[in-house]
Amino acid sequence: MDVHLVCRALSLLLSAGGVLCASDDGWSMNVQPEVRAIDGYPVVLPCTFSHPQHSQHSSLQVLWRLGHGQGAAVLFRCTSRTGAPTCEPGPQQDQRYRLEGNPREHDLSLRINRASLQDSGRYYCRVEVQGREHISFEDKMGTRLRVEAPPKILALSVEGSEQSGYRALCRVQGSPLPDVQWLGPDDLLEGSSVGPLAQGTTAHYHTVSQLRDVEPGQQYTCSASNPLGKEQATLYVLPPQPPPSLAGASPPLLLLLSLSVGAKVILLVGVGVWLVQGGALQGVRCWWK
Repeated sequence: MDVHLVCRALSLLLSAGGVLCASDDGWSMNVQPEVRAIDGYPVVLPCTFSHPQHSQHSSLQVLWRLGHGQGAAVLFRCTSRTGAPTCEPGPQQDQRYRLEGNPREHDLSLRINRASLQDSGRYYCRVEVQGREHISFEDKMGTRLRVEAPPKILALSVEGSEQSGYRALCRVQGSPLPDVQWLGPDDLLEGSSVGPLAQGTTAHYHTVSQLRDVEPGQQYTCSASNPLGKEQATLYVLPPQPPPSLAGASPPLLLLLSLSVGAKVILLVGVGVWLVQGGALQGVRCWWK
């Protein structure tokens, strides 16, 4: 029997609930096809299993992986020894992950504290029976974790020059990806996305919108929204200021600067004369006595 095909068929029939994967040797595993979480809050990935009775008194090792195949990352590992009340994690275990269930009660559910957008992905649970015969069973379908977040405006800036024109940029984060709109002094303005963004998982949660031909002396509002909320930020474009120069300084200011520098020079000359004529010569005479 092809366990992979069985699990795929069951996932289509039971998409609203758990998916049960079973094999001919008495193993079965029940997981959720998809779990949703909110950024910054904990989430639990359910996973329960059953196995032949002869493995009840063996040590069990539990593993949770993100991804499948060679590129998978082991996020959590613990060992439930015979007679021990808990499943002991390894010494280097990330404290954000912990086992919510008890393997002795056939529960491998994983808890992720402070879930973030980067935690989104497909997770796989695995149990291994350690003993004379090393037996293992793993869910083949996995659980898809979708971490969602309300819109957050990361940066709002202006680029360009008086010759080429100015444009406003609004960098936004959120999941689902927020819709970005621009509001001018009087009405809604037409913006456009900037792309392509850098490759990687973070690109799925970030977007940059630009507004061209912004005018100095005006204010513009970036509005980002998705089903979880809305956030706005307002930008005021300052008129360009000419760079200051000494040629344009007023005569009194130059006079004060000249007097200040002249006073420092006179003071230094006076100290030098005193050292030569007084204190320094006296020190030399005392030395030779």
